[in-house]
Amino acid sequence: MTEHIVDLATWPRAAQFHFFRSYQRPHYAVTSRLDVSHLLARKADGVSPYRGCLYAIGTGLHAVPELCMRFRGDQVVRHDMVTLSMTVPTKAGSFGYAYVPYLSDFTAFDAQAKALIDQVATQGSLQANAGERDDLAYLSCMPWLDYTSINNALPGPEDCIPRISWGKFVDQGGRWDMAMTLEVHHALVDGEQVGAYFAAVQGALEKL
Repeated sequence: MTEHIVDLATWPRAAQFHFFRSYQRPHYAVTSRLDVSHLLARKADGVSPYRGCLYAIGTGLHAVPELCMRFRGDQVVRHDMVTLSMTVPTKAGSFGYAYVPYLSDFTAFDAQAKALIDQVATQGSLQANAGERDDLAYLSCMPWLDYTSINNALPGPEDCIPRISWGKFVDQGGRWDMAMTLEVHHALVDGEQVGAYFAAVQGALEKL
């Protein structure tokens, strides 16, 4: 994995970074609806809608450099690649965390994701990140609900790892959509970057 130190002297968002670092509640979440009609049509070709969403989320994250940035104290680093960490139901009735590196090739990503997720489903252990890694994005699917907003449990204002949730596929009269939420740290990410993320995810869903 490769990471790069961001030069705060030339980074356009340096002032915003320092400003929002002082907040006790610096995170915010944005929910948007995404069209999944093409994704569901690909089921006939053997494409898993769940893993298709994982891939589209990974594509969206890597399309926005700020979503691959993390701070460590007053230093900011940008990762070339972040690993997707999603909750996986286990056969024991709980859940564990899978860790799936993002790959830009969908076929390769899909095979890797299936193998790693299946492994966690049978292991039954939590495998939670205890803070040793920040090259992650946390993902959680809520297929039971067509929700309008959601936020996540967060350990504190120093946690800057993005959280992504998505909900139930809903039939809108022949067109299918779903809710997706991106929760971010304002010291690293503004509304413009959130908008760019959702646009990139939608584009990836339409190209699967």
